[in-house]
Amino acid sequence: MLMITAINKPKSISSAQVLRDIQQAFNPSKLFAPWLHSERTRISREREHQRQRRKHKRIEVKVGHGGTLDPMATGVLIVGVGKGTKHLQTFLGCTKTYEATVLFGAATDTYDVLGKVLKTAPYSHVTCKAVEEALKTFLGSINQRPPLYSALRMDGKRLYEYAREGKNIPREIQERPVRTESLEIREWLPGGSHQYAWPSDEADDEQKYAAVNVMRLGEARGKAKELLQSPDLPSNTNSSHGAKRRRDSDPEEDALISTRSAAKRHEMSSVPLVSGTLHQTLQIHTDENDQTGCKQGGTRETELKDTPPAARLTMTVTSGFYVRSLCHDLGQAVGSLGIMSELVRTRQGDFEIGQNVLEYEDLGKGEDIWAPKVVQMLNEWQSKVTAKLVERSSDIDRSAGE
Repeated sequence: MLMITAINKPKSISSAQVLRDIQQAFNPSKLFAPWLHSERTRISREREHQRQRRKHKRIEVKVGHGGTLDPMATGVLIVGVGKGTKHLQTFLGCTKTYEATVLFGAATDTYDVLGKVLKTAPYSHVTCKAVEEALKTFLGSINQRPPLYSALRMDGKRLYEYAREGKNIPREIQERPVRTESLEIREWLPGGSHQYAWPSDEADDEQKYAAVNVMRLGEARGKAKELLQSPDLPSNTNSSHGAKRRRDSDPEEDALISTRSAAKRHEMSSVPLVSGTLHQTLQIHTDENDQTGCKQGGTRETELKDTPPAARLTMTVTSGFYVRSLCHDLGQAVGSLGIMSELVRTRQGDFEIGQNVLEYEDLGKGEDIWAPKVVQMLNEWQSKVTAKLVERSSDIDRSAGE
């Protein structure tokens, strides 16, 4: 059985848990019973020592994913079933479309709302027009530095492990070439018109020093000392309100986040912290009334004074692109700071929400609901595979005839 499908991952569960839920639905189903029977028959024909190795392994429908999503992110999770798991690597290199929300005025150690606040910065000058201008510098082929809190390895150790231990990384995180096919503001959310908020957890002095020192070696080491001596450091609180850091639950899930409301904070001056792509702060005219072309969202019914603006972005990017790094760098590019507050993967490769993606809730509605949709996806995938084989065969025949 060769199958590639996709499911709309909900918030608050890991990609690995989604796979387990899929197996729980597929294992006892009539649809996959013939495949499981075939697997048992095949295993029964194996040599004794091979069967012994499988003795304590339960035979289940084999599944895998083609690019993880963080527990708090939602959207397209490509799933390989059976021999389809061997083809998942091809989806890691395809383009992806995201809708993300960036909240201005703060930087965290993880570049998102699940981290701890390292610094806050002024944001009253940040307008939709200013953000639009800054976004232009991130279009096309760029070099981007991945965040420290990522599953990338350095000398055999994951980067987030260095960060958690407060240790210096062996060398600077290198920028990587990525490409942004499209990038624009989908909706501008003025301060007071939305419920996004900075995390309530703040890093203590030691954590601040370690984060700044590790994230950008060299230059940052001097800045770390300056940061600790700055009189405008936010106080270290342990409020029970707002977004809490939960990366311990599944550290390898590496995409981003949604937010909950948190305590209001005051604007504070700031030096630029660590950066993904180290853009220079743009000198942009930021007339508050100049919002031409920006679609404003949110509602003033929930108006809160002195709260930072946010922007919902839509982008199509290549493999290896970190949306968190974009949000962090964008904040610095407009003379402030920025963190990722929400992320939805709306498309990956040929799979797109609302078109050919299974809804996660369908798994709980029974086989009568999800099976017809899965069969349709299976047929569509097999048709694509057949078409590619025919095309490849035709190309070989043409080459032979020349």
